[in-house]
Order: sequence, then structure tokens, then C-alpha cells
Amino acid sequence: MVFLTHLAAVLGNGDPRVVDGIAAQHRVIAFDNRGVGATTGTTPKSIQAMAADAVTFIRALGLTKVDLFGFSMGGMIAQVIAQTEPELVRKLIIAGTGPAGGEGIKNVTRISHLDTVRALLTLQDPKQFLFFTRTPNGKRAGKEFLARLKERKNHRDKPIALTAYAAQLKAIHRWGLEKPSDLSVVHQPVLVANGDQDRMVPTKNTHDLARRLPDSELVIYPDAGHGGIFQFHAQFVEKTLEFLAR
Repeated sequence: MVFLTHLAAVLGNGDPRVVDGIAAQHRVIAFDNRGVGATTGTTPKSIQAMAADAVTFIRALGLTKVDLFGFSMGGMIAQVIAQTEPELVRKLIIAGTGPAGGEGIKNVTRISHLDTVRALLTLQDPKQFLFFTRTPNGKRAGKEFLARLKERKNHRDKPIALTAYAAQLKAIHRWGLEKPSDLSVVHQPVLVANGDQDRMVPTKNTHDLARRLPDSELVIYPDAGHGGIFQFHAQFVEKTLEFLAR
């Protein structure tokens, strides 16, 4: 299982409950794409180039068939890999993401900037606003998630550089402006998940993906936002393991 991470994420941004839960039964590989965290190089400004880098990384490990787990931007990368390198992918899990040209995806930059300002003004982490609802359940889930990210103390990754972050925002913006791609060519089984109130990549995109992918299964978590799979990590891991075992 190769993990493809979200906007601004480095290796320390993987939810331990999700990573460890899946790793209990599967080999999990997480990595920083080019120019991100401790990885050198220049971060690409397109999802397609990021997908090509991911394929290069996977093949460099000598792997010929993998499962992909893509969250948010990672889910966009996973879609491209499934379309361009179908023989490399056995199954996909994509969460909090949308198709090329999906409604509202071009607004990720604006929303990210606004919520970063909100977080600075309230001395909070931007993910509290970007990933979770402002309901009591959402606020509590966000605090628990952020606490989990601090559990691992050793070998912490470098934070993402502002130049790499800007390149990723550019890539997502371009993805949101693209013409819709033909997802009917993706014949692998796909688990599609999200919260029912995703502000970053509106949840209607998740429903759109499930409709357009020929072999998909849809899971929507209630009173949850972009980080619904982290809020409902126990249920998500259980569903993921069941999906992968089929």
C-alpha cells in the first residue's frame, strides 16, 4: 500500500491510527514527493508530474503491483496513476478528493489562505478549520487528530518549504480548471470516501467520482469535513482492510 499525501503534508502528517491500522495487515510505504519535506529537488506544478514522480519512486523500489491510498491531492495523483499506469495498480482508496475539473477545486488556494489566517488569529492549527467541521463533534475530532500527529517523537520530517507549498497549490488549481477526464477507463476496484461537509474539495465531487468510476464503493461520514477519514479512523480502517481483503 503506497500512501499519496495531501497538500503541505510531509511524513509526519500521516494519522498514526490510519497508518498503523492498515500496516497491521499490509506493508505500508509513505514518501515525500520531489521537493517536499526532506526530499530534494523542485516540486512540480502539475498533478500529472507528481504522478510521474510517484510512479518512478514505486518502480525504483522494484514493485510491479501496488494498492494506492490517496488523500486529497494524493487522490488526484492516484487517479492519474490509475489512468496512465493501469498495470501498476491493483486497488485504489481515494478520500477527500475530486476529479479533474471538479466543482470548487479551483478554490482550494483561497480557502487554504483564509483558514490559515483564521488559525493564526486564533492560535490554532489550520487543519482544525480545513479538515473538520465547526460543530462540537468536529472541533473535538480535530483536537484529537492534531494530538495524534505529535505522538511520534523520533526521526521527524522537515516541514514543507513555502516554495513547495506554492507549487502544490498551483497544481491543485490547474487540476480544478482541467477538462473532465474519462474515468470509465479505471477498471480497478475503488473505495471512495469523504465527510459529508468537505469545504476544501466539496463532497459533491466524491459522489461524482463514485458515479463515474465503473467499480466503486462510496462511504460518506456524517458531521465530518475534509478529514472525515481521520475523524472516523476506526471505521475507515476497518472498511479499508475489508476492501483490500476481497
